[in-house]
Amino acid sequence: MLSAESITCLITQNAMEWPGQLRGDGLLLTLGSPLQPLTAPSARVIDLADQSSIDGLYSEPVTHWTSYEMRPGEMLLGAVEQPLRLGPGVMGMIGGLSHLARVGLAVHVTSPFVLPGWNGHLTLELVNTGPAVLRLHHGMPLGRLLVFALYGPRSDDVAPHPFYGHESDLKSRYADEFPANPSQR
Repeated sequence: MLSAESITCLITQNAMEWPGQLRGDGLLLTLGSPLQPLTAPSARVIDLADQSSIDGLYSEPVTHWTSYEMRPGEMLLGAVEQPLRLGPGVMGMIGGLSHLARVGLAVHVTSPFVLPGWNGHLTLELVNTGPAVLRLHHGMPLGRLLVFALYGPRSDDVAPHPFYGHESDLKSRYADEFPANPSQR
């Protein structure tokens, strides 16, 4: 894991970009816009091999907001306010803030890894696991990204991810990336 001093050095050397705040030895992730609420689908089963079935999970994105009331059991996708670029040999790991976990807010519920070559806005998967409605505020700190240097042989050719990193598109693109028919990959 890299220290704040090492992260600042990487930014100065253009090996990564981060316009946001450093907190301790990590990048402070704040909640931006849009928010993408999940909704009860019309179908009882979501077919993960069918992108249109997956798309049925989402309601309209919330783009202009200052606060949002998240119900118990609700899941919400939220863009990190600041864009991030990681160069070759640099990766990150997302973690939530324990203060929020203690009131029932799970900040990132899937793979925490951000791979070399990432360029864009991270998406956080937020779940209210607590018993009360939680009021979220635009710009509030939600998590931290720890930065790691990768050592050993590697390719410096890192391509941006074709589906993720766009601030306006937070939805899952699983079936588009992993079609059921392997010949479509």
